[in-house]
Amino acid sequence: MIKHLFYLLILLQAGLFTAQNKFLNTPKISDADLASVKSVKYPDVPAEILYRSVHFLVDYDGYLTQEIVSRIKIYDKDNAGDYLDHQISLYDNKKGSREVLSNLKAFTYNLQDGKIEATKVERDEKYASKEDKNYSITKFAFPNVKDGSVVEYSYKIFTPFLGSTPRILIEDKIPVKYIEYVFDTAKPLGYSINYKGNLVPTFRDMGEKILYGGEYKVYRFGYENVAPYKEEKYVRNSDNYKTGIKAELNSTLFNNQLKSYSISWKDISKRLYENENFGTELNRNSLVKDLLPADIKSMPVKLERARAVLRYVQKNYTWNKEDDVVTDKGIKNLLNTKVGNTAELNILLILLLKSADIDAQPIVLATTRRGMLTDYLPSMAQLNFVAASFLENENFFVLDATSKQSDINMISPRALNYFGFFMPKDDAKQINIVFPEKSKTFLTVDAKMNADGSFEGHFADRDTKLFGMMVNESYEEDKDKFAKNYKDEYKFPFSNFKQGALENRDFESSFDFSADTFTDVLGSKLVFNPLLFLYSQNHNFDQTETRKAPLEFVSSFDRVKKVTITIPDNYVFENVPKSKKFRTEDNALQYTYDVQQTGNKLTVETTVKIDDSVFPAEYFPAFKQIYDNITKLEAQVVTAVKK
Repeated sequence: MIKHLFYLLILLQAGLFTAQNKFLNTPKISDADLASVKSVKYPDVPAEILYRSVHFLVDYDGYLTQEIVSRIKIYDKDNAGDYLDHQISLYDNKKGSREVLSNLKAFTYNLQDGKIEATKVERDEKYASKEDKNYSITKFAFPNVKDGSVVEYSYKIFTPFLGSTPRILIEDKIPVKYIEYVFDTAKPLGYSINYKGNLVPTFRDMGEKILYGGEYKVYRFGYENVAPYKEEKYVRNSDNYKTGIKAELNSTLFNNQLKSYSISWKDISKRLYENENFGTELNRNSLVKDLLPADIKSMPVKLERARAVLRYVQKNYTWNKEDDVVTDKGIKNLLNTKVGNTAELNILLILLLKSADIDAQPIVLATTRRGMLTDYLPSMAQLNFVAASFLENENFFVLDATSKQSDINMISPRALNYFGFFMPKDDAKQINIVFPEKSKTFLTVDAKMNADGSFEGHFADRDTKLFGMMVNESYEEDKDKFAKNYKDEYKFPFSNFKQGALENRDFESSFDFSADTFTDVLGSKLVFNPLLFLYSQNHNFDQTETRKAPLEFVSSFDRVKKVTITIPDNYVFENVPKSKKFRTEDNALQYTYDVQQTGNKLTVETTVKIDDSVFPAEYFPAFKQIYDNITKLEAQVVTAVKK
């Protein structure tokens, strides 16, 4: 497990600043902006951010205004799809407080006959929709976009929610010529600025100023010529490793009365238990006291009893695809409709475990899409997942009923986000949230080679543990689509295709095949790779730039390829490869290439063993070197010669 990540929490001091810069000064669009045909520093990118300003203003009336201006140059519209439309999310707590969008303007600019031509996104081209019960979305697409266009939008969001701001990312996958983060707050309100990442601002202005007719504290950061952030493979959420800034309210000072909002995770626990959609729901024991069958309650072994309770919830209730740390319609509604959000299913699971004499407690965390929690900056707003847990012999056991395929300590991969907080009432304890076992993939081929060099045989692809759960979930979501995508990977004829979960919850795909494309016929010699179609010329550890993020797998794993080939009795093998092993010094990554021959039967078995789910970025060169060697070793061929 990676032991450390780089966090930088700026200690703000009045009067500290760097090079001079005029913030909140949107430049006019120029002919030069429109005339350019490619980025000067990064000529291959499809787009470039020319200017972006994110301005937060917390005023003396108790409102927070977020004002955004974004201007993007489009060099190649066919490959810049992410920047040709935009959506804005607004929150409504359904208790009388909501965010309001205003002053939304969006234009496409083109250079036409030497003049700047602006095409406006009209009112009827802006679409509002409901994302879920708390969020609405306003969407629009830029019209008349061509290679060379500049697209620009600006808007304001007024919000009564002063506790924290969204995390603003400074880095993007395209280059940024200039971006600024401006946070101005009325002096009586104290905010902590959480700065995470490696970029250092080009411009910085912090201190107290007279602005907007009053005394304000300002935190302003400007960045020039930010390089594009290159996405890396085996990263679960790259936003965790980009430079970003977020403000969190820590105190207020009114009428000489200082009120601190600095909180610990125990304070978060207290707030959750005071919330009727969390703490009150955890006390609804009377709703479930007669729900479990007697044969489950009477099971003598605690772990088997807990698994039976989990299976009961999985069988009878369904997740509605909404993650939250609090319930939406409550446990009573879940019992009636059989459908609920994450909090509802797993709080019901906690109640049922308690009714089965298991002292279950909640674990709260953030899903991978929400980003990693920080132990030093507790945030209730970031939490969006509840799991059930209990202690046995000083070991935590974690359960999650949102997946039909989950098991004890095998929860949904979206919740495997480094750590969470075990939260019995009035307490909070940080615990690691990882899958503690090893998942395995077995790729098995049993083939017969004919005298003409063609092959026929059987192939099976089996995934276990967490891998099996993940594949099964994808399969159940859309069986036809899953089968099509799987079949498209193989470019030779096959039949008797089967897919599905096995009794032990492994998932297996299998088929029979016949093909004449695996062999090169050289006179009386038949030359082929003994791994047949399991050989790959490339691997995924092919990054040439210095690795930034850790290597993040959902599980430690073994990947085993086993191919057994029988050749005709009147043929013999020549040039049979030799067995070989290699590994890293600490055995974190091991590889075995094992060759066994018995008469006219040859078996090649390769095994990759990776002993952890997360490795620091410093391990990447070792992974790359070993996988380079694996690719070369598995490229070896064998010859079958007629006697």
